[in-house]
Amino acid sequence: MVLAAIAAIPAAALTEEEVQEQVESVGRERVTGNVFIWFLCAIGFLKVAQKMDSFLSSLGISTGRTGGSLMAEAMIAARGIGAAVRGFGGSFRTGRSSSSPAGGGNILHQSLGTTIGHSVRNSAAQYAAGQKEGGLGGAVFQRSLSKGGSFASSVVSKIAQGDVKTDGVLKGENASRALSQYMGFAGKGEPPAFRNVEIGGGRISGTEMNSANLHGVEFGMYHAGQYMEPRGDFETVQAADGSKWYKQYAQDTVDRKPYQNAEGKVAYQEKLVKRVPDPPKRKDRL
Repeated sequence: MVLAAIAAIPAAALTEEEVQEQVESVGRERVTGNVFIWFLCAIGFLKVAQKMDSFLSSLGISTGRTGGSLMAEAMIAARGIGAAVRGFGGSFRTGRSSSSPAGGGNILHQSLGTTIGHSVRNSAAQYAAGQKEGGLGGAVFQRSLSKGGSFASSVVSKIAQGDVKTDGVLKGENASRALSQYMGFAGKGEPPAFRNVEIGGGRISGTEMNSANLHGVEFGMYHAGQYMEPRGDFETVQAADGSKWYKQYAQDTVDRKPYQNAEGKVAYQEKLVKRVPDPPKRKDRL
């Protein structure tokens, strides 16, 4: 029963993209044969579970009647697979997969826990970036964010270092709390507060407020792996995921606006303002 459960788990974790990738790499006939073998293992698990259920009933132990319907067998399969997942939870949580037999390929050997974890994380990232509403990923992200969990930090890391076109931008109500947690400020002394935060594409911008500057000062952050060092004064900070970021605060800049004076000549009105310097160059565009 345990072997059948382990065999059935990878087949249940398949996605359409993985199947297409495997078909292109090893051929349609081979993939079809592999999936058919795993399907037979799943059927074997159902039959063994039904026999064990009947045997326990004959001993006087109260059990659910399995019958012969597809729905009943599916419920038994779900119960057995759930027990297997709990039994092997440690290896699933660490994202380890079983050793691959010859020619099997990753499509049939990725653990159920890893697949679900990636799916929930991607769903949470889409929710945080405003690309979808609600769902399991959104609920998990909100709960982790409210409790300062590592899951929320991993989602913010994915968006912060991802591509704006595919991963979107994290902004709005959750962005300020997410940035505080991502930078490791949450729960430590008197952390700074943030507003107007936008996270995505290797850049983080917003306004930072602390006890020394209640009105706030604008800042810009650039992922060290994606951007060159900025010009002028900057500092290098480290996020909760270990990534390094160049951080620049708004600096005094002369703002010049042209106007026509009484003599009809062009003159300039100068004013000292604080402005974040232009972002540095991206390494992939040099």
